[in-house]
Amino acid sequence: MSTSPKQGLWWRALLTIAVAASGWFIPVPDGLTLNAWYLFSIFLGTVVGFILQPIELGTIALIALVACALSGAMTFKQVLSAFSGNTVWLIVSAFLLARAFIITGLGRRIAYIAMRAFGDSSLKLAYSISFSEMIIAPAIPSNSARAGGLIFPIVQSLADAFGSDPEKSPRKIGAFLTTSVFQLDLVISAMFLTAMVGNPIAVELANRILGIEITWMDWFIAASVPGIVCFLVIPYFIYKVYPPEIKHTPEAKQLADAELAKMGPMKRGEKVLACVFVLLLGLWATASITKLNATLIAFVGLCILLVCRVIKWSDVTGEKNAWNTLVWVGGVIVMSDYLNRLGFIPWFAKILENQMVGVGMMAAVALSFIIYLYSHYFFASMSAHVTSMYAALITLGAAAGAPPLRLGFRRRHGIEHLRLPDALRHGPGSCLLRCRLRPAENLVAARLRHLPDPRRRLARHRRRLVGIPRLLVIPPSYGKRQKKSRGRQQPGGFRF
Repeated sequence: MSTSPKQGLWWRALLTIAVAASGWFIPVPDGLTLNAWYLFSIFLGTVVGFILQPIELGTIALIALVACALSGAMTFKQVLSAFSGNTVWLIVSAFLLARAFIITGLGRRIAYIAMRAFGDSSLKLAYSISFSEMIIAPAIPSNSARAGGLIFPIVQSLADAFGSDPEKSPRKIGAFLTTSVFQLDLVISAMFLTAMVGNPIAVELANRILGIEITWMDWFIAASVPGIVCFLVIPYFIYKVYPPEIKHTPEAKQLADAELAKMGPMKRGEKVLACVFVLLLGLWATASITKLNATLIAFVGLCILLVCRVIKWSDVTGEKNAWNTLVWVGGVIVMSDYLNRLGFIPWFAKILENQMVGVGMMAAVALSFIIYLYSHYFFASMSAHVTSMYAALITLGAAAGAPPLRLGFRRRHGIEHLRLPDALRHGPGSCLLRCRLRPAENLVAARLRHLPDPRRRLARHRRRLVGIPRLLVIPPSYGKRQKKSRGRQQPGGFRF
């Protein structure tokens, strides 16, 4: 019996290797290059490794990158680009900012201040603790670190203070507080781009696959409404369905006063960290105006903390979670990126497009939601779950005609050009897709008749996007007929 765990590890390791090596034994499908097929098999093996976890995630990702270079699917220079992306360094810097909150004790102080102000009942106590977590969430990209390192020790001390033993008397208040705070921890993780590792990963993959640019403020605006609704409803729902025996908690304020007295007045490190934190929030919120990169903003805050000795360089080098995340997140992102560049994702999107004929957009979205929801049972890590499933599911949604969250535009020659995914720009029957900011009545819908049925359908999906920008679809052969057209010359060479 003592060898069963070891045998289980060997079984999981062999299965991971078998999946990663399957591309060498299965013929390359039509429409794919050999390198794209090899890279996909390695990527699929990496996902299986994330699920089974025969070894650490960082080790799996590093082996996968080495396999990509050895197989020729990617050059070694391309492999090294995994560690140069903005997203991975944003995550690393956020982990280091989280370390500053733990070292200085500012996170605990905020929690106790909120508890002292609003903790006179069990329901208000749940709200106050979770609200304090919401305040510090933008600087801590790990729900486990926030909950396990800062919030749940406070919940445990409260349960002990009220005599709510986990085995003998959980219904007094401990079970209610633990359940409420745990559920809201997940809600808060979704509200801020930097509140969980999976969020910037999703943004990066959406940018590389669909060409969509989502800023820190864009994410917050989109997630704030459902997040606030869940924040208000969940504790009250649990309070009614699973009510605690202790309704009034004046002792919580006394406990908060005692803990704050032990901590004493705010120290210099806490004050500096608080100022830096407010500065970072302001810069992230105004990044669309200042044009500052989110990663650069995080590095500015990190440099200030290092110069002011709030954290030391030894704290930077000793933050294992940050460097582990750098390896496995960077590895998965670069493999997803080159799956797109080598043509696998456009090829896969084309297959999905053909399969989605007659399937409505809402049905496809519902299917994606169900797949994503129940696939979580196979992953031990929420971030690994997002990293592994997100690319495939957004490709499914795009093939079904689901509108992106936000369209990224770039100005060139006085015209707004829409950045489109390769899946819509290349392949048989490809056409020129351009977007102009013009009233809807000026759209020339007749251009659609020049396209084959699949491309015509995609163009119509794109015309239903939210907002005034609409797609004008011009076939490659239209340029030959421009001379016969009448009307004034438009920017970009079009005549109407």
